[in-house]
Amino acid sequence: MLQQSFLARIDLRGDTLPEGPALRDLLPRADFDVSAALEKVRPICEAVHHRGDAALIDFAEKFDGVKLDRLRVPAEALTRALEELDPAVRAALEESVRRTRLVHRAQRRSTHTTQVVPGGTVTEKWVPVGRVGLYAPGGRSVYPSSVIMNAVPAQEAGVESIALASPAQADFGGLPHPTILAACALLGVDEVYAAGGATAVAMFAHGTESCPPADMVTGPGNIWVAAAKRYFTGKIGIDAEAGPTEIAILADSTADPVHVASDLISQAEHDPLAAAVLVTDSVELAEAVEKELEPQVAATKHVEDRIRPALAGRQSAIVLVDGIEEGLKVVDAYGAEHLEIQTENAVEVADRVKNAGAIFVGPWAPVSLGDYAAGSNHVLPTGGCACHSSGLSVQSFLRGIHIVDYTKDALAQVAHHVVTLAEAEDLPAHGAAIKARFGWKVPASK
Repeated sequence: MLQQSFLARIDLRGDTLPEGPALRDLLPRADFDVSAALEKVRPICEAVHHRGDAALIDFAEKFDGVKLDRLRVPAEALTRALEELDPAVRAALEESVRRTRLVHRAQRRSTHTTQVVPGGTVTEKWVPVGRVGLYAPGGRSVYPSSVIMNAVPAQEAGVESIALASPAQADFGGLPHPTILAACALLGVDEVYAAGGATAVAMFAHGTESCPPADMVTGPGNIWVAAAKRYFTGKIGIDAEAGPTEIAILADSTADPVHVASDLISQAEHDPLAAAVLVTDSVELAEAVEKELEPQVAATKHVEDRIRPALAGRQSAIVLVDGIEEGLKVVDAYGAEHLEIQTENAVEVADRVKNAGAIFVGPWAPVSLGDYAAGSNHVLPTGGCACHSSGLSVQSFLRGIHIVDYTKDALAQVAHHVVTLAEAEDLPAHGAAIKARFGWKVPASK
């Protein structure tokens, strides 16, 4: 691995690529030790459990430098935030909401009944969770877009009780950032709390004097949010333990190095642990992208605290491969949160990808579009979890319930099989529950 001006270079050309974990181990990834953070958030979560609002107020002073007199944001603050919002920002949020709602409304599921046999049916109905707590970060950056990406699918799923938490801001009198509040008001989310990080997750999990407990918590956040989600897994539902953001770009010689460089930088500006990975079979493209990075980085902000450490970190690299076939193997092994395909025949190549949170096809569908206004959801699996997990959607807030309805004749038809399987598993009482319905004599099969 040779260190370049920004990105390390990993050369996988010339040899047969290994399979599975062996290939994944060759690829860059950020250090993100949720297990270590878990022990640090444990006392925070327990304090909220035992002390409720008082603990949250103490933690806001400790972590956010704000002395709160209440946790819930007053209704007038939400109204004022929307009234004072820059009209251009409001118009952009409204269009983002419109597009996101359009896509997520199409994800709704309907009740379906299957007739297994005459007189025997199984119906699957979809029921939304009763109450969900949403989290909108407010640390390095402020994300009103995350309010949209979490609230819209919950609303389209039919969740009746939606609350949102975001960190208290000293610059705004202990309230969350006004753009967060404006986005909540725009969406009709009127239950909002000034609580951040692990304390917000604990508030939703345990409930406090001010905030009733939730059935589920969703939303992006830092390692402390991820650790708190792990701590409460089993007590509440969660969307995912989101890690640092990632972009992988699979590109060939047809890609524009200006586009590729700008897209790598766009994700690097999130966090010093953000991952920016280019997978290409073109050395010429790799070199052109490296040349493009320097002037583009110099022309933006957040350079020293985010972009440079992100691009120079072990989680970012240019990966050289022999061809697009090998590139597909690499990006599938990597399982990126965001995957751009900037190749010849990009639609066909994208269709062959198996593991990605979201796929962005061609030069005119950058990740930035998906972050705000494509209509897709930007809450996506990170850390390689795209091989088994999906992004946030309406389905995230729904539970499938099977309703079994059999007549006597329909049960009689299959009773002997049920009894046979029960006895094969040494569970005779299971079989007896069938026999009792037929005078302890199971009908012969028909």
